[in-house]
Amino acid sequence: MRKTPFLFCFFVSLLFPVFSYGQYSGPQSGQKVAFLGDSITAYGYNHPSGYVQLVAKALEKEGFPITVISAGVSGHTSKDMLARVDKDVIDKKPDWMTLSCGVNDVWHGANGVPFEQYQTNITDIVTKAQTAGIKVIILTSTMILEDQSNEFNQKLTQYNDFLKSLAKEKGIPVADLNAAMQAEVTEEKAKYPQVKGPLLTVDGVHMNPVGDQMMATTILKAWGMTDAQIADAKPVWEGLNTGLSVPVNPNLTVTQYVQLRALAASKGTTVNDMISDAAKADVEKLLKEPAPADAPSTPAKP
Repeated sequence: MRKTPFLFCFFVSLLFPVFSYGQYSGPQSGQKVAFLGDSITAYGYNHPSGYVQLVAKALEKEGFPITVISAGVSGHTSKDMLARVDKDVIDKKPDWMTLSCGVNDVWHGANGVPFEQYQTNITDIVTKAQTAGIKVIILTSTMILEDQSNEFNQKLTQYNDFLKSLAKEKGIPVADLNAAMQAEVTEEKAKYPQVKGPLLTVDGVHMNPVGDQMMATTILKAWGMTDAQIADAKPVWEGLNTGLSVPVNPNLTVTQYVQLRALAASKGTTVNDMISDAAKADVEKLLKEPAPADAPSTPAKP
């Protein structure tokens, strides 16, 4: 049998580094990725540890640095995204587009988008992108208020089923964020039964750092990244600033404010900055307390 020349194999490996990653089929090095969505996507881009930033960091860690095109706009529905997909995505000539749409179509009620129209809008968005030569990955919509039994999430099920059906029809990957979030919420509730508020979001809809990691992980897996590859990115993720501020509302009286103002002036700072520094010191003190057995060994920076 004739042996393949070593130099030829080496040259081919340089041209196609993706082969070493098995099933990985996502963005390649130097490509542009547009993240089309609503406030969840805008939030995921604007926060240092948001899901858009985490996806980019993980791809860079694995040797696929990308250029991110931010196309998330707060409050937008499928109708709004269809109206601006040319300007915000297609005209910028990305190689990939992630599509996250559905929460506002349902959550906004009478001001949302009925299911039949949603189907048309989403299909038109995907068709426009594919016609322009853009690869698409569809993201199912995340839960609304972290309670699968509420009327919003029950209605959202039909929208997400359509997204999965469309992805199959179009032959494009789908990241089932809704299923991943349901599983994660169930796990978190079992782990922290005493917590009454949201566990993966800051307000029931927009992700906290744990929710952002859930979203990023699900997207990367839909592109074929392995658990080991994603684990490589975790140390980078955990070192990112969350971009979240600790709410401080001491309800100062005028007398207290005047006293603090004088103290702040003596230190060459302002009342707000002095209180913020004090809160940060308190957080750092809390982080030194013994953590629960199931907490990460290297906590994210406050």
